[in-house]
Amino acid sequence: LSSTQSCSNTESSSTSTGLPSLLTQSAAASKMASPAPPLKDAVGGLDRDPFVALLAKLIGESQRLQNDPPALVPQEDLVAQHVVDALRPVSTDTGGGPLVVRKVSYTDGRSNVIVEYPGTVPGRVVSFVGMHMDVVPANPSEWDFDPFSLTFEGDDKEKLRGRGTTDCLGHVALVTQLMRRLGEVKPPLKHSVIAVFIANEENSSVTGIGVDGLVKDGLLDKLKTGPLFWIDTADKQPCIGTGGMIPWHLKATGKLFHSGLAHKAINSMELNMDALKEIQTRFYNDFPAHEKEKLYKFATPSTMKPTKWSYPGGGLNQIPGECTISGDIRFNPCPEVLRFSLIALEMK
Repeated sequence: LSSTQSCSNTESSSTSTGLPSLLTQSAAASKMASPAPPLKDAVGGLDRDPFVALLAKLIGESQRLQNDPPALVPQEDLVAQHVVDALRPVSTDTGGGPLVVRKVSYTDGRSNVIVEYPGTVPGRVVSFVGMHMDVVPANPSEWDFDPFSLTFEGDDKEKLRGRGTTDCLGHVALVTQLMRRLGEVKPPLKHSVIAVFIANEENSSVTGIGVDGLVKDGLLDKLKTGPLFWIDTADKQPCIGTGGMIPWHLKATGKLFHSGLAHKAINSMELNMDALKEIQTRFYNDFPAHEKEKLYKFATPSTMKPTKWSYPGGGLNQIPGECTISGDIRFNPCPEVLRFSLIALEMK
């Protein structure tokens, strides 16, 4: 899978090329436990045609999956229904398959989907979590092609294009095909295989309707007894470590006045810019690039930066009395992160 968007290697996950390696690992474990045929041989590789067909449906919904409330509220249920429909022939709902498929919604139109292929040994589980069904906004005027439909680059059609091909609708389609194949082949596995497709990953202003809601309700408790793979991406390579994200908001309050009498105003924008410059300087002094980031192929060190301005509004001839800068902190999983977390808690 690929995208024309510039991406970082810090968040990546299994793609069509990663599936055989996952199956090979499972096959090796199976060989050690019993003389049964390798799981890879039993399940086989990824079928391109049904994968691309499903991905085309998902990308076709992406305009209604953009997540930037209140202007853009995604309708993840559109994708969830495609997932459920693809798995229905091998689900217990039809009486003809082993997959247990469950949709969980905390608000209208925004579903999560939990899919389980039951194993033979209670308590043994391996899970794939984080395939999110929302996307970041895309402005079609800034793209060389339609971001809301699946297209191909090159005559060989090996490169897929469209909003969500890597983050993260491509992985929704991939894991859906994996679960469907398990349901078709029905390999005897000791471990249950669970896939959790989630809503609301791309925005933190609304909470309790995605993976956080599932955790709160205890719906993911059984995943704690085995390995959990977080399947999200900002690129297409296998992931061995990923950066975390903390949203932040910095509000400055000054004094509103006409810009012709600037001496009677206190410019909240200038206050905020000065404050942010100092905060960023301290951040990068305290958390410089780590020597192991190059070893693990992190494209950037930990970062703190602004991404959005907001203020109550007014004319160009008014000095604003208040404004807010918002942004995020992306930190890499190095020892300094623990110290940063403690600092963040003290600030709260």
